[in-house]
Amino acid sequence: MDERYNPFTGKRIVPGLDDAMPAAAALGLEPPRFCEQCGRRMIVQISPDGWWAKCSRHGVIESAHLERR
Repeated sequence: MDERYNPFTGKRIVPGLDDAMPAAAALGLEPPRFCEQCGRRMIVQISPDGWWAKCSRHGVIESAHLERR
């Protein structure tokens, strides 16, 4: 089974344990800061019409692709 990481805190997700999500992230106002696949900190750029985040190992994700504009 692949390890997954919380994109807002960077902590490893453990099945069965509750992981607190920041309020802004729950409202969809905060872009992810950590890669879900490896837990590394990502480079994040926010613009008026969306955001993008880049992991050095797993590439770029954009708000437009996730429909979180």
